[in-house]
Amino acid sequence: MATSQKLTEHFLTCSICTEVFDKPCTLVCNHTFCRKCVVNYTKTRREAISAKSLLCPFCRKMTKVSDPEKPVEEWADDVQPIFVIQGLLDSFGPGSKDTTNCSYCKEEGETTPATSWCSVCDDALCERCTRMHQRIPSSRNHDIVDLSSETKVKVKRKVMCKVHKDENIKYLCKDCKTAVCQTCCIIHHRKCDMVVEIESEIPAMKTELKKNKENLLKKHDEMKTYVGKQNSIVKEELALYIRIESSIKSASLRAIQMMKAKERKLLSELKEMSDRHIGQLKADIKSGEMSVQMYQQQTELIDQALQSECDMNVYEIYQGCEAGDVQAVGVVDVKEKGRIDRITFRQDSDKLSRALEDLHLGEIHVQCDDVLDLKAAPVLQDTINVLDLKAAPVLQDTIDVLDLKSAPVLQDTIIVTVAGDAGGGYPIDVTVLEVNGTDTVVVTDFENNSVKSFYSSNSQPGHSKLNLVGKPYGIARLKHNLVVVTLRDTSQIVTVEVTPDLVLLSTITTSKQYWGITSPTPSTLAASSESPPCVDILDMSGHVLKSVCPRPNG
Repeated sequence: MATSQKLTEHFLTCSICTEVFDKPCTLVCNHTFCRKCVVNYTKTRREAISAKSLLCPFCRKMTKVSDPEKPVEEWADDVQPIFVIQGLLDSFGPGSKDTTNCSYCKEEGETTPATSWCSVCDDALCERCTRMHQRIPSSRNHDIVDLSSETKVKVKRKVMCKVHKDENIKYLCKDCKTAVCQTCCIIHHRKCDMVVEIESEIPAMKTELKKNKENLLKKHDEMKTYVGKQNSIVKEELALYIRIESSIKSASLRAIQMMKAKERKLLSELKEMSDRHIGQLKADIKSGEMSVQMYQQQTELIDQALQSECDMNVYEIYQGCEAGDVQAVGVVDVKEKGRIDRITFRQDSDKLSRALEDLHLGEIHVQCDDVLDLKAAPVLQDTINVLDLKAAPVLQDTIDVLDLKSAPVLQDTIIVTVAGDAGGGYPIDVTVLEVNGTDTVVVTDFENNSVKSFYSSNSQPGHSKLNLVGKPYGIARLKHNLVVVTLRDTSQIVTVEVTPDLVLLSTITTSKQYWGITSPTPSTLAASSESPPCVDILDMSGHVLKSVCPRPNG
């Protein structure tokens, strides 16, 4: 009887659910589990699902399934247990015992209906044998299960101590947070204050597990609702994508149709002009052929006169030549008004490129969420805009005409002279920033070697002045509340923080004297130089990344 119990506890119990094997399956590593248990564990491991294999919870080995196309729930159906496990289940499992008749009475040759089951002895007992079983000191504390309501007996798991292999684990040391046997309590936990029986803690554990279950179910429902909403959003976005794609194709088609119409107009105009030009040339050819015939006839007349022996013939032809009759028959060279001299097609590649770049089919607007879950998604901490220095510079346009018809309008006037200035002030360049909701004007004062900011705070005007070691010239906004200023005479570029008061942050020395300046990206600068005449692309340390010289004369 004890042997049957030990076999069931040590060899026929699933280590996942701690119950007797239900439809066991043995993996390639010879570890055996319930089919349902190993499938549920596999479903929690992404690597196993990707590999189409069952994953062993002990050794992590993969067991290939015979038909990976089946649902995951059916993967373990074709995996059979080894014959040893199956044999033990057949001989000692819950279904191997006869729970109808009393085992002890059957040994005496009697047939008595069983009413109870001893989970320790693994035997069915009648009422009389049950009373005797409970009187014997060695079996008095065995677990007896009533068989009146169900015939299938579940084996209660007896966990043995790893150190003292003959003793069950019955106690829980709360101080050490570990389950121990009685001998371990005496030897290792005698000084611990909180050593209780596991059975006494089960109700509290079950209550806590129920709370955890409720929380998990709540999260399960919330996540299920979230996934449902996301699926709906995906469907809506797919439909929106199809509509936007159709709009882009329609806009592109209209642009192509306009280009085709322009092509047909150019070809029609070319054909009309070409036909006219070729007609004029053919008329010239016809006139020339007639002139050739006339000249041939006059030549023949002169030749006949020279060969004639009559002096009068020679005289008459001579008089005709003197009077201009011979030349009169020639072609009169008269320039026809509007006559086509030559047809050419002048293609402006630069203008065409600009037109194509300026061809606005539309814009793609992306709206991002304001709130980002930092626990779930990685965060991009910073972004550096990169300037493409491989692209060849192209002179797009030059404006040399001043529009004198536009009437200037005076919007406002700022007096840049402040207290402490040596002169009246000579503003060179200006930029406007919004700092903490305050519009701030920042000016470079060439005469007083300073940068000045002007703003209004609490309806009161305010200003700030930052003295520099050189004469400031150009100014440009770098990002948010930062500006960069060129010091032409000292070959420097300074970075100034606007709060809206001015604070000098950094100074870099350059190889040239720069005048104007701008910032193509937050990490690059573009500055103009007079000698040599060029525009340089610089990094934030002052190194020249690329130099552009669009005109040889500056």
